[in-house]
Amino acid sequence: MKKVSFAAYGGPDVLHLIDAEEPHPGPGRIRVAVRAAGVNPYDWRVREGMGEVELPAGIGLDAAGVVDEIGPGVEGVEIGDPVFGEGHETYAEYAVLDAWARIPDGLTFEEAAGYPSVMETALRVIRETGVQPGQTLLVSGAAGGVGSAVLQVARDRGIAVIGTAGAANQDYVRGLGARATTYDAGWPGRVRELGPVDAAIDVAGAGVVGELVELTGDPRRVISIAGLDAPEFGVRFSGVAGSMPAALAETVRLIGLGRLHIPVEKAYALADAAQAHIDSQAGHTRGRRVLLV
Repeated sequence: MKKVSFAAYGGPDVLHLIDAEEPHPGPGRIRVAVRAAGVNPYDWRVREGMGEVELPAGIGLDAAGVVDEIGPGVEGVEIGDPVFGEGHETYAEYAVLDAWARIPDGLTFEEAAGYPSVMETALRVIRETGVQPGQTLLVSGAAGGVGSAVLQVARDRGIAVIGTAGAANQDYVRGLGARATTYDAGWPGRVRELGPVDAAIDVAGAGVVGELVELTGDPRRVISIAGLDAPEFGVRFSGVAGSMPAALAETVRLIGLGRLHIPVEKAYALADAAQAHIDSQAGHTRGRRVLLV
């Protein structure tokens, strides 16, 4: 099979499409013929050396595809089922998944591949802020995959949202139910004009943690998933994943109710994984980037 692999840490140029042996599922796991794989910031951080992996290594966490092998002890899924979920080395023609759910009706493989990790992250960081219905949550970097998910989950729970994003994404953020402003000079003042903030989430890691603490008045009400300087401000860095099966179940529920939609900004061929990483690292994404297999 074909898969994307890297033999040394570094920039996007270390990614190569290679021939590799097909993986097979162990107990409690399934294998899918991958139709699409999600591109996450975690992927390029691993490629750069954040967290040790045994090299050479494949890459990728999220995938959508068709079940073609079922490991021992797995029930409730059949060969041929369309599923999406999280696994290992998903930038490949075949991948083993640890957690999965049936793709909701009306959702394409391309769209489905963009949900697993961002929804798990969104649900986790909302929980960790402690924000409650009737309160206001500020999301810095609101137009990307995680930001898009946070805005919609919060809205479903009766939490008001303010989102910062680039000028080109203001209407998009407002369309997700948030009050919006740009993140250029003077943004904290513009946020204050939009209303008081009870909690905040730093999605983009753009050096704004200090301002988020000032806006909330309490570092315990701020969570960052990207600002490595967060501890300097007494802010928690959220990096320990929660339950992926629970996140997938909530994703299916919200999509079924018509309350969740994360668009795919761009789809790339598997051979163009390096370009997908370049674009992902450049930021300013609206929704998700995925690889088509």
